Amino acid sequence: MNIDTLNFSGNTVLVRVDFNVPMKDGRISDDTRIKSALPTLNKILNDGGRIVVMSHLGRPKGKRKEEYSLWPVAEHLRTLISNPVFFSATCTGREPQKLAKNLKNGEVLLLENLRFHKEEEEGNIFFAKRLADLGDFYINDAFGTAHRSHASTTIIADFFEGHRCFGYLMTKEVENIDRILKRGVKPITAIIGGSKISTKIPVLLKMLDVVDHIIIGGGMAFTFIKVLGGNIGTSICEDDQLETARNILAIAEQKKVLIHLPQDVVVAKTFDPLAKKKSVSAHQIGAHWMGLDIGKKTVKRLEPLLMASHTILWNGPLGVFEFDRFSKGTRKVAEIIAEATKKGAFSLVGGGDSVAAAKKFGLENHFSFVSTGGGALLESLEGKRLPGVEAMLRNDEKNRT
Repeated sequence: MNIDTLNFSGNTVLVRVDFNVPMKDGRISDDTRIKSALPTLNKILNDGGRIVVMSHLGRPKGKRKEEYSLWPVAEHLRTLISNPVFFSATCTGREPQKLAKNLKNGEVLLLENLRFHKEEEEGNIFFAKRLADLGDFYINDAFGTAHRSHASTTIIADFFEGHRCFGYLMTKEVENIDRILKRGVKPITAIIGGSKISTKIPVLLKMLDVVDHIIIGGGMAFTFIKVLGGNIGTSICEDDQLETARNILAIAEQKKVLIHLPQDVVVAKTFDPLAKKKSVSAHQIGAHWMGLDIGKKTVKRLEPLLMASHTILWNGPLGVFEFDRFSKGTRKVAEIIAEATKKGAFSLVGGGDSVAAAKKFGLENHFSFVSTGGGALLESLEGKRLPGVEAMLRNDEKNRT
């Protein structure tokens, strides 16, 4: 069932969103995830429906902790929509039941942090039922939690057969990931970065069946360089993953997928934003130096490859972009992806650090799609079926039989 085919006038719609936003001193430091949910919320409000919003924030581990309260989110949501926004200090019990029952068309109720209740992460069916009783329809628009079998993301779907659908954000996430994995126009290039190869092994293996080129950067590149006999100094390296890296290189050769490693890197003796730096060969790093960014030669070599690509996935930075002195390589590659996108390539950027880098460089609006998912995106790119997606599709299949 598609959200555009439904009219929610006069109905109370239970919407699971991902308002797990970064907070600093009780204030929201980045409201991207809240704004991403607005198209779905506005669709319901414009139809004349009522909304009960559910989310989690942080990891309170089943206990009420005020630093994880969604009250600041409710206050911020009031600045983003013109409709009345109410707040319930709990998720279940008399208070949310009364507030939900008294909602008028066009009004919004935000429930307190779902994870204040251990039953949420346990996937408790009775907790899910109490949540389900608050609405007539259920919309899942929380891609960031779709990889969790929690009460509000998976179990609850069974109570809304024929009365549930994905929100706009969830729909876009699923469609755009499929565009990489199943419908990518060749040549397809994946940029996989980050500090550790161990966190990206399943993604790398999946990409070997999907793409034509894999660009490996960040700290994880040095594990591969060491396998190839390079001297990596004190650069980050997972010695227990050397054999894995060797196998990935062998499989890539067998499947004719080209692996691109840094040709030169920017190094320093200490992990410090003001450290003295210099550029050296990625395979000849001095004994007391560590690689913290890709160099100019590497960027120059990657530019024509990226500009010739019709589909680009970027997951993980290519250096310590948080330090301005070591952010130039990641910035330049991001600018090249943006330029390739401008010329017609499809680009998907995902993963917390990649998105943070894109925002730091002011480029978040220059890619085809920027994913809001972290773990959910990784598991999707690994080819796994996400519980939050499967629960909805399973119900669809039931309804068609």
